[in-house]
Amino acid sequence: MKVNDKKVLGVKVDLPNSPPLLLIVGGKGFIMCGFLNVDVAERVGATAAMVAGVKDFSDVLNAKVKAVTSKAQALGVEPGVGGEEAVSLMA
Repeated sequence: MKVNDKKVLGVKVDLPNSPPLLLIVGGKGFIMCGFLNVDVAERVGATAAMVAGVKDFSDVLNAKVKAVTSKAQALGVEPGVGGEEAVSLMA
């Protein structure tokens, strides 16, 4: 998929009796739904941001970032920034 003319990979896993697992991966990092753990991402040195309450890619791009790793912060991704901006910074 494209976000602001940047090519990224969108991954959606439909889960039984649950909202889907969502992930958008850019060349420098990724944005994930609340199913994935930002503390673990920090421990393994990932460049990641987390949004919550999302059901599709549009929701991810429109959501506000809830948490980030230190490497994502170094790229300018901060809690409260929009998902689309976060993806663009990590693409």
